[in-house]
Amino acid sequence: MSARPVTGSGLAYGLSAYLWWGLLPLYIAVTAPAPAAEIVVVRIGFTLVVCLVLLAVLRRFADLARLLISPRRLGITALAAVLVATNWAVYTYAVTSGQTLEAALGYFINPLVSVLLGVLLLGERLRRAQWIAVGLSAVAVIVLAVGHGQVPWIALALAVTFGVYGLVKNRLGPTVHPVASLGAETVVLIPVFVVGMVWLSSAGMLTLLDHGAGHFWILAASGVVTAVPLILFGTAAGRLPLSVLGLMQYMAPVMQFLVGLLVFHEHMSAGRWTGFILIWIALVILTADTLHHTRHTRPKGRQQS
Repeated sequence: MSARPVTGSGLAYGLSAYLWWGLLPLYIAVTAPAPAAEIVVVRIGFTLVVCLVLLAVLRRFADLARLLISPRRLGITALAAVLVATNWAVYTYAVTSGQTLEAALGYFINPLVSVLLGVLLLGERLRRAQWIAVGLSAVAVIVLAVGHGQVPWIALALAVTFGVYGLVKNRLGPTVHPVASLGAETVVLIPVFVVGMVWLSSAGMLTLLDHGAGHFWILAASGVVTAVPLILFGTAAGRLPLSVLGLMQYMAPVMQFLVGLLVFHEHMSAGRWTGFILIWIALVILTADTLHHTRHTRPKGRQQS
C-alpha cells in the first residue's frame, strides 16, 4: 500500500484543527465570569447538541447506536468519556487559574507519555533514542518541580489523561466515525451534565442565564469549539501521512505556550525555562528518531503507509 501523499487540502484541514486547539485558552478566557466547573459542564451539554445535529446531517445515528448498544464498545466509550472529561476539567482549571504555560507543557509531554504507555501496557521496546528522550523528560519534570516548588501535576495529569484517552480510543478501531464517537462519549456524560447543572444552580455559581445573551452564546459555542477541530482533524488524518500529523501535533502546545507567555503574561522562571527546554530537546530527539525509523523500515521499491 503506497504512502498517503501530502495534499494541500490535508495540510489545510490539519493546520485548521491545531489552530483551533492552539487558540483554546483565548476562548476559555472570554467565558468569564463562568467558573471552570460550569465551563466543563455546559461544554458537555452543548457538545452533545452539536454532535446530534451533525449526526443527523451526516446520517450517522446508526454509528452512535452501535457504540452504545455493544457492551464492549460501551465500556470502552465510558472509559474514554471519563478520561476526556477529566482532561477538559484539568485544562479549564489551568487556564482559568493562570496556569496556561503548565497546560501547554502537558501537551508537550504527551507524546513521551504515549511512548511509555506503549512500553508499560503494550509490551513495546524502546530504541536508544527513545530512552534518551524519556530520560530527558523525567529530568525536566524534576527540574520543574524543584524550580517551581511543586510537582507540575497539571501538566502530568493532562499528559496522562490524554495519552490514555488516545490508547482507549484506539481500542475502538479505525472505522468508528469521530462525530459518533464524541457523541457517544457525551451521551455517557449526561449524568455529569445533569448533576453539575443542579449543583451549580443550587450553589449560585451558574452564570449561563444570568449575564446576558452574549455570555450565553459564548458558552453555547463550546459545543462548536469542541466538535469542529475534531472533524477537521479526522478529515486531515485521512489525507496526510501519520508522520506529518505527528509533526503538526506540536503546533497546538506551541501556540498555547505563546498565548500564556505573551497574552496572559504568565511568569517564566529560570527553572521553568530549563524544564521546557529539556522537554523540547527530548521531543526533537523523539521526532528525529521516529522519522529515521519510519524511513528505514519501509520495504525497498515501495512505500508503506
